[in-house]
Amino acid sequence: MPDHRTRRFLARALAAAFLAGEWDRAGLTERARATVIPPPRRLRHVVDRVLAAYPRPPRDAPRELAAFVEVVLDAVRGRAGPPPPPAHVRRWLLDTGAMGPRRWPAVPDLATVADLGAFLDLDAGRLAWLADVRSWERAAPDRRLRHYTYAWIARPDAPVRLLEQPKPRLKAIQRRLLHEVLAWIPAHPAAHGFVAGRSVAGHAAAHCGAPAVLRFDVEDFFVSLAAGRVWGVLRTAGYPEAVAHALTGLMTNSVAAGAWAEIPAPSAPHLRRAHALLGRRLAAPHLPQGAPTSPMLANLCAFSLDRRLAGLAARLGATYTRYADDLVLSGGPGLARRAEKVTATVRAIVADEGLRLNERKTRVMTAGGRQVVGGIVVNQRTNVPREEFDRLKAILHNAARHGPASQNRAGVADFRAHLLGRIAWVAALNPARGARLLRVFDAIDWDAAAAR
Repeated sequence: MPDHRTRRFLARALAAAFLAGEWDRAGLTERARATVIPPPRRLRHVVDRVLAAYPRPPRDAPRELAAFVEVVLDAVRGRAGPPPPPAHVRRWLLDTGAMGPRRWPAVPDLATVADLGAFLDLDAGRLAWLADVRSWERAAPDRRLRHYTYAWIARPDAPVRLLEQPKPRLKAIQRRLLHEVLAWIPAHPAAHGFVAGRSVAGHAAAHCGAPAVLRFDVEDFFVSLAAGRVWGVLRTAGYPEAVAHALTGLMTNSVAAGAWAEIPAPSAPHLRRAHALLGRRLAAPHLPQGAPTSPMLANLCAFSLDRRLAGLAARLGATYTRYADDLVLSGGPGLARRAEKVTATVRAIVADEGLRLNERKTRVMTAGGRQVVGGIVVNQRTNVPREEFDRLKAILHNAARHGPASQNRAGVADFRAHLLGRIAWVAALNPARGARLLRVFDAIDWDAAAAR
């Protein structure tokens, strides 16, 4: 009896033969007999099983078809009777491939890896090198061979935040994929981050005036979204397996072992465990925090999470929105009374989606205290926190009295535009407060500052 590798090879050859012509019993049987010598036992039964499982030819999923054929062949071989004679592949019949059903018709038609290469102006070798689907870069000792540069930011009482910046050539490709492929795939209506026409202000406004607000945070959000989720999004968009595989490689990363080794491990025991867990997540292909495609892909990968939490909110008579890793539910007083049970349900849904809550950041906020969503106060209406308003007002007042240079302690290149941007943010949330700040801003003598 052929070993596992041989059976898989025969199944791949048969799947390719099935896809290389008319999708009917006679065509599949004829091409199978021309491909595998001697033909598989009970070939007609194998063909019938394939046609029953796939009424239409799955030209976008040859690997899936091959796996199915292998299962059917194993079932046939398991029946009583003498062992079949050794089989071999006489010739390969190749199909050109095709897009699968396109849920979003506007996504570009890329039926083959060659089409993807032409779309991105890359030859086959350069495309394979940049996609790095086997994560060879992870073992590359020379930084010049890596597609990403790495920087880390220390955080108090938390593992480091690792920034993975794609090098210019890959970054340009990712930007093109963002604008010409991912932009046509919609995020869930509850997602407010990284979506045109939505913002953190809308995320907060959805919860204004609610008697109870429950806020949750997803731990290591980007890093926890593995390549398999990205592949699933692209397959849903209609891209064939091989194309989805290459696209996934272009937009995910496995952190180079040498880069991670350069980051010092924390001394606290609980942080050492979190550091080790983060290292394991970074070693597997994931969404790199720093790639232009990652924010949009994070939304698309979290579609199922958003759908399930929006459904939970609907059953509770509540409202749900998400901004990146910030999950918020708001509703009536009963939501606060059931906060423990609701939190357990949210935790279970998040875990079932392969993610984990940062328990330290879970908050239950009632109208009797300050309710903050995305850094915005939402008790009655959207507003900046009082201390933030007072701090900006003091900077403007001192800039008017002593000159703007005295307040530009961070050395901001265009301090005037910086202050106007901060005032505009306050005005967007509270026009009256914004107008008060603007009056103080108008008292600043910018001409005198420029003369000095």
